[in-house]
Amino acid sequence: MTTILLIALIVGLLVLRQPLLIVLLGATAYVHMVWGRGQLDYIVEDMWVGLDKELILSIPLFILCGNVMTRGSIAQRLIDLLASVTRPLPGGMAVACVLACAVFSAISGSSIVTMLAIGSVMFPAMRQAGYDIKFSLGAIMSGGTLGIIIPPSIPMIIYGLVTETSITDLFAAGFGPGFLLTLVLSLYSIWFNRRMPSQRFDPAEFVKAFRNGIWAVMMPVIMLGGIYSGWFTATEAAAIALAYAMIVEIFIHKELKFIDFYKVVLEASKLGGSLFPVLAVALSLNIILIEHQVPQNMVGFLQGYISSPLAFMLVVNVLLLVVGCLMTTGEAILVLAPLLAPVAAAYGYDKVLFGVIMILNLEIGYLTPPVGLNLIVAMSAFKQPFGLLCRAAIPFILLMLGCLILVVWQPWIAMYMVTGTF
Repeated sequence: MTTILLIALIVGLLVLRQPLLIVLLGATAYVHMVWGRGQLDYIVEDMWVGLDKELILSIPLFILCGNVMTRGSIAQRLIDLLASVTRPLPGGMAVACVLACAVFSAISGSSIVTMLAIGSVMFPAMRQAGYDIKFSLGAIMSGGTLGIIIPPSIPMIIYGLVTETSITDLFAAGFGPGFLLTLVLSLYSIWFNRRMPSQRFDPAEFVKAFRNGIWAVMMPVIMLGGIYSGWFTATEAAAIALAYAMIVEIFIHKELKFIDFYKVVLEASKLGGSLFPVLAVALSLNIILIEHQVPQNMVGFLQGYISSPLAFMLVVNVLLLVVGCLMTTGEAILVLAPLLAPVAAAYGYDKVLFGVIMILNLEIGYLTPPVGLNLIVAMSAFKQPFGLLCRAAIPFILLMLGCLILVVWQPWIAMYMVTGTF
């Protein structure tokens, strides 16, 4: 009876269109009163315990770093360098767009920041060069989603926090699927634009672009190289990335003034201000669910109905694809990861692998209505109708679904960098 009342409370709040923070807070208060110690002030205590982790500092630092680079010229210099390399390919500018999103993802850790930074430059350039408008929009929006799978990734950090999974292992596992998605999107760009005229490779232009973009290229090398060599942690990498971006943009590129930094911090604070209260409440709920063995009870319940690991993964993938259409990636991870990760482990799926599969599913949600964030942001950023953006995303969604199926079928794609074995 108490479980039914909890479900009714959550459904009622969702019907009333309450924000996720209110829904989680209501559910957490109910669980504390019914199954917990009966005192609501323990919610605050658990929130403090949940947030009292050094790793959480990396989230605002990566957000701030991405905003610094968006206001500076790192994105433009990356695009110029990659465009000079892909000129001989049919659809070379489209390939440069995908590759620029992949490289920028390894710096910003955010899908929306990646899409805006690259798309604000590439969309007008691709339209002026004669690229199909639907293809151009689809390439930019899907390229932007690489920001949550190619490390460093803010959703991976959130998943690691709520499931107590190694962030370094999650980052390592993101390389294979990230490379696969980048390759597939690039090959599709070449095929779709096979009739577009190509240009000769210009060594002089490449040398000039390389000199201008060397500082931008070195950033992911320093950051990720430091993490995997053991020189610094993910949190320290975020701080180093921010310091590096500021030094490059202010003193070397001279594209960012100290006065602009106030606006950058203000934008990052708004995003953090909306994320951290939800994160705190979700972590509080997670603590009491674990204390009362709710995930373990779910394992026993599901194993009574689903005996095959493959059947379980099929059900979970369908669930996550549906959830990705209705919730943002951060919200879905906060709500579902603490419950589904232990169940997946009981069916033999490593928590790191399941985290990558979960994020790949939710990555597709960035392109699916009604809550596809990249669709919504692109609508205002590129001044295009929502219906056109949805149609533009369809072929790219199908390509990404193919990549998801391949990773589920061949887990070594994600796990090779973690285990070193096929």
